[in-house]
Order: sequence, then C-alpha cells, then structure tokens
Amino acid sequence: MAQTTTPHAAPPAEKLNYRVLLGSLSGSVIEWFDFLVYGTVAALVFNKIYFPTGDAFLSTILAYVSFSLTFFFRPIGGIIFSHIGDRIGRKKTLFITLSLMGGGTVAIGLLPDYNAIGIAAPLLLLLFRILQGLGIGGEWGGALLLSYEYAPKNRRGLYGAVPQMGISLGMLLASGLIALLTTLPDDQFLAWGWRIPFIASIVLVFIGLWIRNGLDETPEFKRVQASGAQHKLPIKEVVTKHWGAVLVSIGAKAAETGPFYIFGTYIIAYATNILGARDNVVLLAVAAAAVVATVWMPVFGRISDSVGRAVLYRWSAIATVVLIVPYYWLINTGETWALFVGTIVGFGLLWGSVNAILGTLIAENFPPEIRYTGATLGYQLGAAIFGGTAPIIAAWLLEISGGQWWPIALYVVFCAALSIIASFFIKKVAHRG
Repeated sequence: MAQTTTPHAAPPAEKLNYRVLLGSLSGSVIEWFDFLVYGTVAALVFNKIYFPTGDAFLSTILAYVSFSLTFFFRPIGGIIFSHIGDRIGRKKTLFITLSLMGGGTVAIGLLPDYNAIGIAAPLLLLLFRILQGLGIGGEWGGALLLSYEYAPKNRRGLYGAVPQMGISLGMLLASGLIALLTTLPDDQFLAWGWRIPFIASIVLVFIGLWIRNGLDETPEFKRVQASGAQHKLPIKEVVTKHWGAVLVSIGAKAAETGPFYIFGTYIIAYATNILGARDNVVLLAVAAAAVVATVWMPVFGRISDSVGRAVLYRWSAIATVVLIVPYYWLINTGETWALFVGTIVGFGLLWGSVNAILGTLIAENFPPEIRYTGATLGYQLGAAIFGGTAPIIAAWLLEISGGQWWPIALYVVFCAALSIIASFFIKKVAHRG
C-alpha cells in the first residue's frame, strides 16, 4: 500500500507550488495594474478634468498630489493588514486587500468629473485613492510572503522575484492599454476612454480571487501557529526589538522606489511636456521597458541565490548612480529610439535589478512570527518617503531650475546612495525549519 500511495503524494505538492506562485503573481499584477493606471492617467487626464485650475503647472501638481496621497496611507494599511497576516494568516489578508483595491479602482472609473459635480469630484477621488492605498499597503507583504515562505531555501531569491514581477506586468498592462486608448480622439479619451481600464479591472479582481481561493497558509506560518510563537501585538515587537531592520529596509527601498517613479511614471510628463513626444509613444516605451524588466527579474533573482544579495543590491544601486547622467543625455536628444533605449535601460534593467531582490532582501531580516509586519512596515514607510514624493519633487525641481534635468538626476543619486549605505547593514535572520 505504501508503494501505491507515495507516487500519488508528490504531484499535489508540485501543483500547489505552481498555484502559490501564480496566486502571488496574479494578485500583485492586479494591484499594480490598478495603482499604475492612476499614475499614468494622472499625468494625462486628471489635471484637466478633476483639477482644472487654469494654471497647467498647478493642475499637474494637484494631480500628482492625489497620486502621492496613497503612499501616506500605505503604511497604515500595511500595519492593519500585516497584523491580520501575522495573527490570523497570510491568505485571509490577500482576499481583503484585493477587494479593497479593486473596489476603489472601479469607483474612480465611475466618478463624474469636476464639471458635473464640482468640488465633490476631487474630494471623492481622494477618498477612493485612500482606499487603494490601504489595500496595496497590505497586499505587497502578503503576496511576497505567499511566494517566499513556500520557496526552497536555495531558491528564495527566485521565488521572491515572482511577486515583484507583478509591478512591471501591471505597468505593462496599464501603459499598453492606455497607449491604445490614447489613439482615440482627444475629446473621446478625456470624456470616456480613460475610464475603461479602471472599470475593466473588476474582471482581473475576480480572476485573482478565484486563483487565491484554493491556496493554503504558508508552511512557515503553520509552524509559527503550531509552536505558539505568535505575538499578540506584532507591531510592538517590531518597533521595540527590530527597529534597526525596519530602518535598513526603509533605506534599501530608496533605490527602488524613487527611481521607479522617475523612470516609469514621471518620464511620461517629462517626455510629453519637455521633449514634445506623443503620449502613446512614451507609453509604448514604458511598456517595452516593462517587458524587459519582467523577463530580467526572475533571472536576477536566481543569480542572487548564488551571489550575496546585499552585495548584488549594492552594485545595482551603484550602477544607477553611474548611469543616471547618460540616461538623461540620451533621452534629451529627443529621438524616439533614444527614448526607448533610455527607458529600457533605466526602468527595465536598473530598476528591474533592484526590484527583483528587494522583497527577499527585506523579508530575510525578520523572523517568521513578525515577518509580515516587519517587512511591510519597512517597505511601505520607504514607499511613502521616497515614492510618494518623487513625482512632486521631480516636477518642482524641473520648475525651479527652469527646465533643467540635472536636479532630478541628483535626486536619483541621493536615493541610490541611501540604499548603498543600507546594504552594509543588511543581515539574514536564521530561518526555522
């Protein structure tokens, strides 16, 4: 009997791992598709229909403020949902966060503009953005740990890169779809075209919920439950005993988040307003870079399983410092090919490298019983500090410098330098089991 049951036991484990990776990736794709659709449309539409001040610069700043608002609610969402994740389970949080993010996105797609309902339009827009921020604040940690805590110990870099791929895949879907929609006449795009990806995201949400419905809790969380090692208040444990790891995580996040919004989001406003590029051309360049990043990240994650992750991260941040000036020299030629090459190098390879191993790097600094809370707190605080302000800082630096790019380059160098310093203080926490 033992011989007949053993062969049947192996396939479910392989199938389970496949579904875990797909569940982790799909949720991350959906969350970031929803989130980045807003970031893209804010630069093209919301400054006109929700913040019509009569001053183009002020309207753009207000649109980016609405975009950045969620970053300051992401840590709150992270604390709330990571508490659930460390106390009750990773799986339950993933259902809540996905529903919250999807609901906020669809609501934005259905929201009347300023001309229809006046000041209520931007106020409701901000409310729905807050819902998105709360959702994504808890989603990242759950999606990462779902993959990371199922991984073999010598493949954690590879597995940890899978949910990170959701960011570039979400960017690909968002920029590709909006690039297609911008081929509509301007009046049609402003009237209804931009709403399509927001409303259509409900389909992706249902798919993500269906995939995750068949998942079980991670092996490491089950061991924590069985040992009774759970903390009544994980956040207290993190801030009193693991605050150093949180600070290191915040510093490590800088080289990913700041450059991400410069290379992947602000480039849309910069290329259209300063370089005179067409909206759909810039969006296609971002989409091409997202393809490169998606393919590159699992490769780089696997490399990090053989090479020290902290060292690899440090050199990736150094590469960002070295190449940021050539990046701006290249795209400022105004040539379409230069825009594509610069975006692929900046977003696809430089950002793709640091993003591929960032999640695993942060997760390894916290023990399983408080890993959701610790990793989420460090990651989301870093996102709030360096990501939430990046588009606003870039627009402000460009304005006060009279359209010069070098202050933005210095900002990228500053973010990368912080991560280089943080990389010297990264430590691995011993894993159980």
